[in-house]
Amino acid sequence: MENKTGLSLAEVQLRKEQGLQNNFEESATKSTGAIFYDNLVTLFNFLNLLIGICLFLVGAYSNMFYLVIILVNITIGIYQEIHARNLVQKLSIVNKKQVHVIRDGIELELDSTELVMDDLVKIAAGEQVPSDMQVISGFAEVNEAMLTGESDLIGKQAGAALLSGSFLVSGEVLAKVVHVGKENYAVKLTNEAKTHKPLNSELIRAIRQVSKFTSFVIIPFGILLFLEAFLLRSGGMKESVVVSAAAVLGMLPKGLVLLISIALTTGVTKLAKKRILVQDMYAIETLAHVDTLCLDKTGTITEGNMRVWKVHSVDEIYKVQLPAIIGSYLRNSTDSNVTMQALRDHFPETTDYTASEITPFSSDRKWSKMDLQKIGTVYLGAPERVLASDNIPDVVFSAQENGLRVLVIAVAKTAAASITERQPIAVIEIEDIIRNNAQETLDYLDQEGVTLKVISGDNPITVANIAKWAGLPHYEKYIDLTTCQTDEEVKAAALQYTVFGRVAPQQKKLLVQALKQAGGTVAMTGDGVNDVLALREADVSIAMADGDAATRQISNLVLLDSDFTTLPEVLFEGRRVVNNVTKVSGIFFIKTIYSFLLSIICLLSASAFPFIPIQITLIDLAIEGYPSFFLSFESNKEKVTGKFLPTALKAALPNALLVVINVLAITFLAGHLNLSQLETTTLMYYLLIGISCLAVIKACLPLNPLRLFLIVTTIGGIYVAAMLFHNILEIGWLTAVTLPMFAVFMLVNCILYSSVTLFMKKKKS
Repeated sequence: MENKTGLSLAEVQLRKEQGLQNNFEESATKSTGAIFYDNLVTLFNFLNLLIGICLFLVGAYSNMFYLVIILVNITIGIYQEIHARNLVQKLSIVNKKQVHVIRDGIELELDSTELVMDDLVKIAAGEQVPSDMQVISGFAEVNEAMLTGESDLIGKQAGAALLSGSFLVSGEVLAKVVHVGKENYAVKLTNEAKTHKPLNSELIRAIRQVSKFTSFVIIPFGILLFLEAFLLRSGGMKESVVVSAAAVLGMLPKGLVLLISIALTTGVTKLAKKRILVQDMYAIETLAHVDTLCLDKTGTITEGNMRVWKVHSVDEIYKVQLPAIIGSYLRNSTDSNVTMQALRDHFPETTDYTASEITPFSSDRKWSKMDLQKIGTVYLGAPERVLASDNIPDVVFSAQENGLRVLVIAVAKTAAASITERQPIAVIEIEDIIRNNAQETLDYLDQEGVTLKVISGDNPITVANIAKWAGLPHYEKYIDLTTCQTDEEVKAAALQYTVFGRVAPQQKKLLVQALKQAGGTVAMTGDGVNDVLALREADVSIAMADGDAATRQISNLVLLDSDFTTLPEVLFEGRRVVNNVTKVSGIFFIKTIYSFLLSIICLLSASAFPFIPIQITLIDLAIEGYPSFFLSFESNKEKVTGKFLPTALKAALPNALLVVINVLAITFLAGHLNLSQLETTTLMYYLLIGISCLAVIKACLPLNPLRLFLIVTTIGGIYVAAMLFHNILEIGWLTAVTLPMFAVFMLVNCILYSSVTLFMKKKKS
């Protein structure tokens, strides 16, 4: 016979000493140390730091100003990650819960983390199961949707298992704790998702590709350029380091990395105002590329609540009495599931009829009943369980075809009456409430080329009909995944169907894997532990704030109002970032290309690199940073097309080649016109500025007042800065000889650039 007095205090203490307490806590979020490490220890940072150390050792302090850009970028990245992590931790709504435990025959109220193995716990309707348990006595209806995705209630009686994270909807049980801490089902499922998820950002991949390529070039080029300057040209140590540093620094797109961080951080801030928490700022960019979106039904397309849609009186005798019958039934019923709540919201309770012999709802029976004085025995439940098949009203079938949940109210003279003697008096249609603007959101996503999939633990026919109401395209393509016996069958189904019902947590993960393997960029929404594996697998994971804590911790985005209709806002921000950064990226890669080409030329000709780091830094700030910063804020909802890196390099190539040609031409003419070294350097630098400004003008087309202002202030500002700080930049003023040369060269550059740009535009079209 089962012990009903619970554990003794000595037994509790022993289990605590054995580590059998329910106090296991492990966060899926990054530690502060990991955040610092990921933002500090990168190849890009290492290369810039190495160059900075070399400049510091020779005392070229003014040429180290570029490190400010690197520090700002690192600071933004660290701040954003820590800020988002802390918000999620504060957001946790699964706070410490009090449970009723029996120990030494006394009922105590304790924190759920104080539970130990074999504790006896009383759990009643409305309470969450704090640990895996086995029912000792009693009966309850349990909702395991958070764990399995199945919203149908499950009856639990003596011997049945209760899984941690599930909720009791009705009834009360006495249960014994069988698992604690990390052995609980929910924790095990969550731990499967606690693996490193690689960063999925095309922009960062492009930067890393450039950094990886230049890493093979920078160190050997830097050493060779230094040795060439120090040994062959007999330059001093400081001069040799500065010249070689300028060449290799130019190959690293420092300003672009900072611009991406600023653009994404701005997006994070904008979305926060719209109640969308971004934990991984690069997820904004990835969502702009998403072509497949997997949606959960309950809590995503629907609100997770029910409401009465229509009430049909099907017996004239009871038509007048019907409101009083339903009101009295509700007043005397102890059921508290979502369906009964919908009835209570619609019908006022009454005291017209007293009740006796009350039988609560059971998911096995699918009905409840009670004797109402003067009426007889009143049944409430599923039509096919309450009535004989030939006595079900036609309105029931039409409602079921539309995907509505249907209840019937029937009466019988006595509780002993057979099913054929029950008479239907009303049919109640209940709908799963669709979120406001759900149809508009789904329509928009479909028009934008996003393939939509609905994945649920519910009956696929029900889900398909709800999808139909919500306006989901191809809702009629549905499948019950319990019919799939192998992983291969599940993956094949992923590409053939739109609605997936009776889906297990592992199958959700398989569906996402299949969609990714087919070449898609997949986003996934979810709110329960059953969604965790799929969320971790998706390219972009989106959690609902009122869902399970585990889903919030591992997701890229958290919808604070649990409203998926805000997703287009995230899509717009992603498009703004990607399109605007791509538009101006050509400006940043000009320096990368011409630095690489000029370095090769300098090595082959044993000549000095024509620019120094401080000159490059002014270009970074005034031409790359200033206009690009403001252009990145512009609204841009166009679809993202093309790959970022090829587009950026192609846009930068004409300007970079012009820089190389100009440098070679000036070098050639300087010898014939007896230009001084200062005049030659000044002319080259002014031409570099002019050619870079052509890229700014191109990025600002078509013109508007803001863009025109940026063009004028960029060109005017950098030339004024160059003249004001000519001593620091180690250049002079344009002279009577070099000014006409500058004008002629820029005229030719403009003609050549316009011709090449026009040719590339025609070729593209």
